[in-house]
Amino acid sequence: MKEARVNPPEGSRNTSHTPGPRLSQESPTSKSGALSYSVASNPVYYSQGALHVLFAGASQTLPGHALGPKLYDYYLLHYVEKGAGTFRTELHTYDLHAGDCFLILPGQLVSYKSHERNPWQYRWIAFTGKQAAQLVEEAGFRPEKSVFHAGTSCEISNWLAVMQSAFAERKESAHFNSLGTLYMILAEAQNHLSEGETLTSGKSSIRRTVKQMIQYMSTQYAYPVSIEQMSESLGYNRAYLSRIFKQETGLTPVTYLLKLRIDKSRQLLRERPDLSIEQVSASVGMPDALYFSRQFKRFHGEAPSLYREKLLAGPLHPKGKADQPAK
Repeated sequence: MKEARVNPPEGSRNTSHTPGPRLSQESPTSKSGALSYSVASNPVYYSQGALHVLFAGASQTLPGHALGPKLYDYYLLHYVEKGAGTFRTELHTYDLHAGDCFLILPGQLVSYKSHERNPWQYRWIAFTGKQAAQLVEEAGFRPEKSVFHAGTSCEISNWLAVMQSAFAERKESAHFNSLGTLYMILAEAQNHLSEGETLTSGKSSIRRTVKQMIQYMSTQYAYPVSIEQMSESLGYNRAYLSRIFKQETGLTPVTYLLKLRIDKSRQLLRERPDLSIEQVSASVGMPDALYFSRQFKRFHGEAPSLYREKLLAGPLHPKGKADQPAK
């Protein structure tokens, strides 16, 4: 991948851009074919990271202004603020209007053209990174599904304008600003692209729900959470969740959560000998140290204090079946 300053989407160099807050502007006779055109690059250069916004721009195009067919080597997402135009991929042709978003995928042969009588005005964001493909797919984009209608009352236009201004000010904090903005746009895309769709029925749906339960418990075990709270958070009946969870894992949610906490406590007992049993207990979401000790002995046949004493007295405890996390 190239560094942060790559070719802007309008096909012309941003030669007038300076490190100050002003954005480049081009005249109607410029190579961009736009009535107005501005772009600002991320002041932090791309270095093969997980996700990186390369640049952001805006343009009011001239009637009939066309780009492509051409390829890009990064993701390029447009939001149409005003007017209309046509976006063509190798699979579909879309007639777009204000409030529409379209995504260009790397290596996808595309072309897009402004309407002859109502030329569009749009903003765009270019991004790349090792996790970009996964995030785009999770948002609901596919080669055959590259467009969604966000509406003219959404905040995407404002988000992109703020991001572009932050880039133009050349502050390194703009990098984090841009990542937050990109995630918000992808979340907006997911909301619209998933409309009218239902989760896969049957076994796949159950496994997805169980994975959500495991993730919830894996991130919340340190807090005094309950299965009732988890059920309410996930929007399911407790009895249903308990039934499908045991069906998939062989354990009830209550037992799984308890085993997860005990496994995490063993890790702390091994790695943090400076912590008291009470502190270990509280750190895994079990503020009652006596209850914690009883449950620890129930799972491992000895009190947590004795478990630690054996570790400290002998060689490093070998990793075995008992040391594996809950599954």
